[in-house]
Amino acid sequence: MQVSAKKELRALLKHERSIIPKDKKAIWDNSISEKLLQSEYYRACRELLIYVSFDIEVDTIKIISHALGEKQVYCPKCFGDTNIMEFYRITSLDDLKKGKYGILEPNTSNGATNSFSADSLCVVPGLSFDNNGHRLGFGKGFYDRFLSDFAGTAIGICYDSFVKESLPTEEFDKCVDHLITEQRIISFGQ
Repeated sequence: MQVSAKKELRALLKHERSIIPKDKKAIWDNSISEKLLQSEYYRACRELLIYVSFDIEVDTIKIISHALGEKQVYCPKCFGDTNIMEFYRITSLDDLKKGKYGILEPNTSNGATNSFSADSLCVVPGLSFDNNGHRLGFGKGFYDRFLSDFAGTAIGICYDSFVKESLPTEEFDKCVDHLITEQRIISFGQ
């Protein structure tokens, strides 16, 4: 039942995301970026793990660009055939190249790093989050698997209108510690 409910909700949310006017999305993206970069979580971290956004996701390029001058920045590469996600350090936006699905991915020549300290911050994508820190991702489980062993702080970024009272969850779903929207910062106290 949960799998079917998630699949239907994912399709609906993807459609809703796709029809957000570009000018409104840009304003929301900028507000989320500013909130994240000014947050205590960002200031306290030494390592920033952050996804490289694509069209319907909250734009992360501004965050990445800013962080490159201050933090060790790691971006994920997902291996769909194995459902494994590994993080690679980048030192420039030039270290990102279009991957298999047209999404920018890190150069893998530096070797993967999947062991991070407790003072690292992982920025987690999601189509939707709920008032308990649960997230609805894109359905591959990459972040749930990664977060199960992650010792740092997990922070979701999402548009406020996509924050729901509750979401369908399964036992392996992992919550985020905090959520930043264009309107607010929510802490879940996990």
